[in-house]
Amino acid sequence: MLNNETPHVKRIETSREDAVAFEVTGHITTADIENLYGLLDGIYVVHEKIDLLVLIHHYEGFDWNAALREGTIAGKTKALKHVRKYALIGGPSWMGTTLALFRPFLSIDMKHFDLDEQEHAWKWLGAEPRPIE
Repeated sequence: MLNNETPHVKRIETSREDAVAFEVTGHITTADIENLYGLLDGIYVVHEKIDLLVLIHHYEGFDWNAALREGTIAGKTKALKHVRKYALIGGPSWMGTTLALFRPFLSIDMKHFDLDEQEHAWKWLGAEPRPIE
């Protein structure tokens, strides 16, 4: 069966090559997660270290089986080696709580921002979204 839905994970162009940003909306599927980690794998080839921003709005949940798949876990593990700074904007409150819980145990500089703090998050990351031409 073909899925004609638009992707729920979209790349946001940024002002720095080593600053990577994604917009996440709706219900996140296995295909969305595989797409995200595939894009990141391509970026890691060019940039050993990156700063990452994820903007989440209109969140409707995700497929738990996708989150627990071997490929997803491998993608998260690989990110630990390559991400310097991680800005998470929006999402349900549990995401910010989870980020705060794991922050002391990881080498990534992580921070959660509310949706109305997007400008502050970009400034903290040291990048800007590039307008679509």
